[in-house]
Amino acid sequence: MNKDQKLILLNVIFASALVVANVIAGKLVMFGENFTVPAAVVVYAVTFLITDIVHENYGKEQAKQTIIFGFIAQIFASIMIYFGQLLPVAPFAAESQAAYETLLGQNARFVLASLAAYLSSQFVDVFVFSTLKKLTQTRFKWLRNNLSTAISQLIDTMVFITIAFIGNVPSLWVMILSQYVIKLGIAVLDTPIFYLLTRKNRSQKQTTQPVRATS
Repeated sequence: MNKDQKLILLNVIFASALVVANVIAGKLVMFGENFTVPAAVVVYAVTFLITDIVHENYGKEQAKQTIIFGFIAQIFASIMIYFGQLLPVAPFAAESQAAYETLLGQNARFVLASLAAYLSSQFVDVFVFSTLKKLTQTRFKWLRNNLSTAISQLIDTMVFITIAFIGNVPSLWVMILSQYVIKLGIAVLDTPIFYLLTRKNRSQKQTTQPVRATS
């Protein structure tokens, strides 16, 4: 698989993770006794890993393009899901309509919260990652991977929960903290994957070395 094919695959995984995260957001999962979060949190964390991998291997502008592609994928998926909801249901499967609406029906406020959180956090991730990469060059990959994700995930969690639940939930900070702790834990666990998918092989290293003139 060449470099362009790998980029295409990363973009496909990125967009798929976003769409799947929106689909499974209705399921609540529990970690331990105190942390209850949407199942989407686990899948959505993958997108920040992919953004960092693309940024490390292909540059800042390509990472931004991946984010734009993901945004388009979310909009398209939302439209198609809503269109599917409007289609007339078969009379013998009327109960499936209620199940469809329960699983895939999207509240406008939640859609707005999701899109706002996505755009703000992903572009912050790119900015922080780029800044750290300029400062550290080829060193401390773990630092830019984890710190950029930690900051952007905090923004993502705060923006989404504030827009989606303000006025309806008494303790927003409890929800924000519980989700952020889970997201942060996932970010730390995916560090080895980041190193694996951004390592330079021997041939790449050799091509970056200057060629000495021979007499």
